[in-house]
Amino acid sequence: MQAISAVEPVPTTPVVHAGRNWSRAFQDIREGIAARELWGHLGWQDIKQRYRRSVIGPLWITLSMAVTAAGLGLLYSQLFKAPVPTFLPYVTVGFIVWNFILGCLTEGADSFISNEGLIKHLPAPLTVYALRTVWRLTLMLMHNMLVYLAVLVIFFGSLTTDGYLLSEHGVPQPGIGWNIVLAIPAFFLIALNGGWVALLFGIISTRYRDIPQVIGALTQLVFFMTPIMWSTDLLTQRFGEGHSWAILIAELNPAYHFIQIMRAPLLGLQQSWHHWAVVGGVTIIGWALALVAMRNYRARISYWV
Repeated sequence: MQAISAVEPVPTTPVVHAGRNWSRAFQDIREGIAARELWGHLGWQDIKQRYRRSVIGPLWITLSMAVTAAGLGLLYSQLFKAPVPTFLPYVTVGFIVWNFILGCLTEGADSFISNEGLIKHLPAPLTVYALRTVWRLTLMLMHNMLVYLAVLVIFFGSLTTDGYLLSEHGVPQPGIGWNIVLAIPAFFLIALNGGWVALLFGIISTRYRDIPQVIGALTQLVFFMTPIMWSTDLLTQRFGEGHSWAILIAELNPAYHFIQIMRAPLLGLQQSWHHWAVVGGVTIIGWALALVAMRNYRARISYWV
């Protein structure tokens, strides 16, 4: 009988779980961005479906924003004794940007839940559904910008005056100038953050269905804590320059910085680059968290929805 030779150990390589793979996460994002015809079409269809059989269609978006901004702008200008020609545009632009941010938070959390049927039957990157949400909100913001153009035409003289005030004894503002073009990169930066918000919160919400309700409750508090219907001038006038903690109410609120990078150039407010720094830092941290979530849980979303 032949002697049985010892079996030599076969070298093995560590097996990477298919669901936790950095390359698959990056590939999903690349392919999702490349499929712009798909998420662009789906976003358009969302707007059309929402206002189907309506007489004025998507113009309801513009009309509702105009009524809300005009009503609250006039009311709070009287409560705070602020000049209407400058305070009303301030409230209007604040509402426009806030609505986009709010949509990214609330609708972004439902990005995968609301697309359950497509996720289970359409072999498309998951990033498509996040971009669908951001694109739909972008279309709504474009409709709302018509309100800004109307306000700009009506109060153009006041907004272009060097040294105009948002409130009595407030900080003089430089007025609208060529720096208005900074609103374009500001919007793209905000939309870029909308992408990671939809991905990260969308993944978490598919696993824990209470998250959308939590986000909805917290955003109401954030709205009143954010300088949208009030300005930081009021804090300084109420508590004085020595009470720095009062200004921290706004400075520690990320939503304030996101709104300000777009509102400041559109209204000719004082530019402060620390707003851009804060938004840039949030963008990096947010996308890092979204990539980790995509790496670890991308393969499980189809089972969770």
